[in-house]
Amino acid sequence: MISRIPVTSARSLPEAYALLEKPPPGLRVLAGGTDLMVQLQARVGLERIGHVLDIWGLRELRFVDRAEGLLRLGALATYGDLRDSPLVRERLPALAELSREVGARAIQSRGTLGGNVCNASPAGDTLPLLIAAGASFVVGGPRGERRIAADQFFVAYRRTALAPDELFLRAELPELAPHERLVYRKVGTRRAQSISRTLLALRGGALGGRLAGVRVAAGGVAPVPLRCRLAEAALEGRPVDALAVAAARAALEGEIRPISDLRGSADYRREVTGNLLARLLPELAG
Repeated sequence: MISRIPVTSARSLPEAYALLEKPPPGLRVLAGGTDLMVQLQARVGLERIGHVLDIWGLRELRFVDRAEGLLRLGALATYGDLRDSPLVRERLPALAELSREVGARAIQSRGTLGGNVCNASPAGDTLPLLIAAGASFVVGGPRGERRIAADQFFVAYRRTALAPDELFLRAELPELAPHERLVYRKVGTRRAQSISRTLLALRGGALGGRLAGVRVAAGGVAPVPLRCRLAEAALEGRPVDALAVAAARAALEGEIRPISDLRGSADYRREVTGNLLARLLPELAG
């Protein structure tokens, strides 16, 4: 029964950490609840939930700020916060735009960055963008804090590098250099309120007519949100011409591992992801 699942509502990080010192079996963390509450209502996987730690009240984790050339996003920053933040719109407009496409306004007012990251869905909308942006995730618990690169955080299907006694605290994203851009494209059944069939994000820019600092990340095409290093290598230092695009596309289509499901076939996802790369590269080069 849902009513029999014990819930601890933390009023501060020390209170949350106190529970995490000896995590009860089946502990689940509740942030905005846009995923967990649906699961509870549908009574799916209830046998795996032994205790809920509610962190929604931890106001110290709901912030958007800037320090030392980094844009810092708290775990409880909602999509609405990211959508409306003047700082995000100025420094990383792609993130504000993407947040505007996640669900309806009700979801944007409750869904959190930390929830999206820790759910670790291969189709999680923000995840390829965070990886391409070069984000680091700060996590913490009773043993202190540590940083994990976003492209090292997702270790298997819906599994992360978080230890059982750790919480996701914030994401730190390096700001764009004057010559850089962060761009993305999402393909779903419609532009918004749709689970991604595939999503591609790129960061980089052109110096002297050649691409520099290229990062490529994809979602919905592998068991985890994927940094595409072969595609990056095929683009770095090259002009955006037909040969470079063809080489990068071949590299990308070789390293992604899409599956067939109700939202699209593996062949469809591979072809469309390659198309997205070809469309985004001219934007990256400016």
